[in-house]
Amino acid sequence: MTRPCSVPVLIEPAHPSLPGHFPDRPLVPGVVLLERVAAAWKALRGEAVGKLDAKFMQPLRPGEGAVISLHDEGGRVRFEVTRADGLALARGTFATADTPGRSTCGGKRGRNRGGDR
Repeated sequence: MTRPCSVPVLIEPAHPSLPGHFPDRPLVPGVVLLERVAAAWKALRGEAVGKLDAKFMQPLRPGEGAVISLHDEGGRVRFEVTRADGLALARGTFATADTPGRSTCGGKRGRNRGGDR
């Protein structure tokens, strides 16, 4: 197994997705967290994210710190989003896309072994 990479994430209260989601107790929409997971992978590896599966366990509030952990398993990547206190917010897997990049997150570079091209 390779060492996972960790990327801090903070969704500011002024984020444009938050108005109306929910006015009295705002929550960061799950799609915003998934976008941050994909952006972290793209920044670390230069690869786009393919098919993604996720489970959300707890909400993230605007302004709360969180950490995205990414673990490359050669064509599939496991991820977990945890709050700063260690509480798991979301986890799942995604397929990596075939784009050029550099490996800084462990695992092997190569073609996506999970599907046809």
